[in-house]
Amino acid sequence: MNELVEWSDELSLGIEEIDEQHKMLAGLVNKMHEAIQQRQAHGVVRDILNDLASHTKTRFVVEESLMRILNYPDYETHKQQHDNLIAQIEELQGKVEAGKASVNFELMHFLKVWLTKHIMESDKAYTAHFISAGANPKLQKRSWVGKLWQSLHG
Repeated sequence: MNELVEWSDELSLGIEEIDEQHKMLAGLVNKMHEAIQQRQAHGVVRDILNDLASHTKTRFVVEESLMRILNYPDYETHKQQHDNLIAQIEELQGKVEAGKASVNFELMHFLKVWLTKHIMESDKAYTAHFISAGANPKLQKRSWVGKLWQSLHG
């Protein structure tokens, strides 16, 4: 498969739990991209978009919780970025459900740019703070996120 978002060290934050969650989101973007390329049914693509939205919301809740626990100083700005993306995704979901928009390559480009830009700029900004505040860079046990990533790519 020709992946739209290829995982690389450049995207890694160096905190395994968060990297696993980001890999899962990248996997869903790639899965949607593949479904569009293969001209799969609208319902399949819509379901993948819904999964992506759901996992994105969960990912943001986890990240925002860590920011509060670890007293991240730029929490409000980062949370606003999350809220803006969730609003955009929910608007798109509504349009797709109503038949007023389709999931196409323009959307895929938006998702790719947003995911990679957000990880490489906004998320990398908190990495040093998280680690210095005690976040463990390595997972102690395989998490549900890691298992889900493996199921998507296994």
